[in-house]
Amino acid sequence: MFEIKKPSSSNKTIRMPDPLIEKLEKLAGEHDISFNQLVVQCCEYALENMKPGKK
Repeated sequence: MFEIKKPSSSNKTIRMPDPLIEKLEKLAGEHDISFNQLVVQCCEYALENMKPGKK
C-alpha cells in the first residue's frame, strides 16, 4: 500500500565562513535548489564517503 512519509527535521543555527556561504549560494542557484537542500546533500555525502576509521 502507498504510504506518504514526512521526514522529520529540526532547526539548527550554524556559522560558516562568508566565502563558503557565497560558493554554496551560487551553486544552489545554478542547480535551482535551496541553500538548505544543498547543505543537507553536502553533509550527507561527506558522512557517507568518510574514510573507514574516521569519525
